[in-house]
Amino acid sequence: MYDFDALTALAAVAVQVPEIALGTAVTVTHTRHPITMSSQAQTVQAASGGRLVLGLGVSHRRPIEQRYGIDFDHPARHMREYLTALRPLLRDGTVAFQGQTLTADTTGFPGHVSGSTPPTVLVAALGPAMLRLAGELADGTVTWMAGPSTIARHIVPAITAAAAGRAPQVAVSLPVCVTSEPDQAHQRAARALAFYSNVPSYRTMLDREAVTSPADIAVIGDERHLAAQLRQLADAGATHFIANTSGVTTPAEHRRTLEALGALAG
Repeated sequence: MYDFDALTALAAVAVQVPEIALGTAVTVTHTRHPITMSSQAQTVQAASGGRLVLGLGVSHRRPIEQRYGIDFDHPARHMREYLTALRPLLRDGTVAFQGQTLTADTTGFPGHVSGSTPPTVLVAALGPAMLRLAGELADGTVTWMAGPSTIARHIVPAITAAAAGRAPQVAVSLPVCVTSEPDQAHQRAARALAFYSNVPSYRTMLDREAVTSPADIAVIGDERHLAAQLRQLADAGATHFIANTSGVTTPAEHRRTLEALGALAG
């Protein structure tokens, strides 16, 4: 949000850890012009040897307007124009675009970073308009607070229809805690995640899933429960899974969760 920069951090991580894919979930578009985003993303892509997945999102009205003083009206139009400007930059290193929400023009100046290839671009999308954009103009979506039923019945059908024959990526992010004390972990999750119940886009996802609290869609249980939940998400159409342990695990549970995820990934 307001502390370290994720893309800069990934460039540093890439040098130290050469084996893994790297991604943002998500980098906010309103606060970073497409030309700037392209320069930074291409730099990370070159430094990482082509391992970047660039996750983008518009964030939400309150932080964009209250924290940055930027107009949040027409977020879908903004994202459409943002992607229309960004994708040529990532692909060709040049763009000449003028829309209603932004202008991006690098005519006469090279915008390609040596050693970079176009990264995968995912768009944070939950509603119909953003899912349509993610299918049409990006490589897929990354979700938060969307449970398996919502993924299967809402997210996957909408983005697949918009992708028109392509197979979009669906990266599903959920709170995770591998534990022998699920009731206690659920209580922690309910406190830590309560904020999301009051964010309209996430509240809609929780209502679609027919749950009251964000903790109700968290993956909380032992290793067998984790494996079963990931199978359910895969069956629902998820192509990738992002485990978020923030505020949900104790230090010991955090280590256990990483070990369990690592064993499944291996």
